[in-house]
Amino acid sequence: MNVLLNWVSDHQQLLVWAGIISLAVFILSLLLLPWLVAQIPEDYFLPKKRQPTAWKDQHPIIRLLALAGKNLIGCSLIVAGLLMLFLPGQGILTLVMGLLLVDYPGKFRLERKVVKTPAILNGLNWLRRKAKKPPLIL
Repeated sequence: MNVLLNWVSDHQQLLVWAGIISLAVFILSLLLLPWLVAQIPEDYFLPKKRQPTAWKDQHPIIRLLALAGKNLIGCSLIVAGLLMLFLPGQGILTLVMGLLLVDYPGKFRLERKVVKTPAILNGLNWLRRKAKKPPLIL
């Protein structure tokens, strides 16, 4: 018990910052996650092959900046989702949204597999209902 009290007193500043960051991530997820889920087209998971994006026809620099920004936001959501598995927040849904944003090989197959999980699909469709959007079609 003495060791724990010593560690807490030695790392009090770190614990305060961890609490502040946890609160900020929680608030950000409550605000951002429903909007991101509402932006997913209802037939996003329907096609076997991914449709080309509208960014494909943009200037290469604009496309690169948009891709980097999207991947940065996605990585941030993945980290936040992992943290929220242990801290307050919608960890699994935030993690899924991060996985949807980041580009990596095999992404589409993994997305479809994860979203077919009833708990994930119900959570996403619940957020979509609140945003007055139709449910996702699998």
